[in-house]
Amino acid sequence: MNPSNKSNIRSNIKWIANKIAKSDDKQLANMSLEEMKKASQFHKSFPQYSVTPLTRLTELSKHLGLNRVYVKDESYRFGLNAFKVLGGSYAIARHIAKETGKDISCVDYDFLTSEKLRETFGQATFFTATDGNHGRGVAWAANKLGQKCVVRMPKGSTKTRLNNIAKENATVTIEDMNYDDCVRLAAKEASETERGIIIQDTAWEGYEEIPTWIMQGYGTLALEADQQMEADGCRPTHILIQAGVGSLAGAVIGYFSNRFANNPPIMAVVEAREADCLYQSALKADGSRVNVTGDMLTIMAGLACGEANTVSWDILKNHADAFISCPDWVSANGTRILGSPLRGDERVISGESGSVTMGLLHAVMTMPEYRDLKEALKLDADSKVLLVSSEGDTDPQRYREITWQGLCGTDKEPFADIR
Repeated sequence: MNPSNKSNIRSNIKWIANKIAKSDDKQLANMSLEEMKKASQFHKSFPQYSVTPLTRLTELSKHLGLNRVYVKDESYRFGLNAFKVLGGSYAIARHIAKETGKDISCVDYDFLTSEKLRETFGQATFFTATDGNHGRGVAWAANKLGQKCVVRMPKGSTKTRLNNIAKENATVTIEDMNYDDCVRLAAKEASETERGIIIQDTAWEGYEEIPTWIMQGYGTLALEADQQMEADGCRPTHILIQAGVGSLAGAVIGYFSNRFANNPPIMAVVEAREADCLYQSALKADGSRVNVTGDMLTIMAGLACGEANTVSWDILKNHADAFISCPDWVSANGTRILGSPLRGDERVISGESGSVTMGLLHAVMTMPEYRDLKEALKLDADSKVLLVSSEGDTDPQRYREITWQGLCGTDKEPFADIR
């Protein structure tokens, strides 16, 4: 595979095969089936828990020339319209389990909301930085469990997403800085606060335990999708998974690499062009991480992260088959495709960060300029493709701008110019 970077209006998707030399692969064991099952059992203890739908798009798969296309619809997760709560809630539980000397199997929803825990553990303050969904998930979990929460959001965050977090009794502000600087701010504030804990879905040297727990929490959706596909009589041959810092991608690719160790699916990581730190790291191809800086203006707010999670990067560089960088029109088109399905298929309401893989799949299967990527990924009439719609319309106004008004209909309409 060679990077594809053509010049016409819709040929801005860039991609590269994973040619990074294999390393010790130390982090894959953290995404083992056993660890994912622990997280799943924890989430099942919540009264709000239910398995989110796996939507099979039969007519679309025929239209694209594929065997099957499945979309894991996380807009139904815990009533929060996004998957992120899986990680934040599990990390808080693992932290409390560690502090109280208990195994996570003994720390369920009833225990975490009990007067006994309030007497023995008291209250901590959980800090985090977010573009929206992660912070809302952490705030929701902290609120449900009687804990305190402080959330910092980067410039460009929408008032809708801030209000959703504030409703969970969190202290929340929009700062005049990008996402990665907000992470540093939240970590500093946590270190200066009595019983302050940073719950962040990215990792760096010296801060990897909690991000690992968060990734294990995300494994619940991978486990569910695996079981749902198996019940439908198949397993995935292909997985396209979006990435910001890479935590979700590392969890999903880690799970399926363990699940099908001898014959894993073909798995590709998909990023927003303005924040494609994993793609840029793959281009360098020496195993090191490359950071992306600046404002990272993209409609894919949940993917606007420029510094890769060290835990997930270790998994991705060993197990991802390709890294793909997408401009905004790819995501916008994915939102429209899922929101206006072919007759006979179910509608999936997917926000900008949840729909980029659908937009990519459609482009690869229908646009001649991406034939080389289609062939490299071996997408054909036998392919059974799994996508994750990681959020619903978490910003309803932006969703309407995309679906009703054609926002980012072409790459000549960059988000920065029409925002």
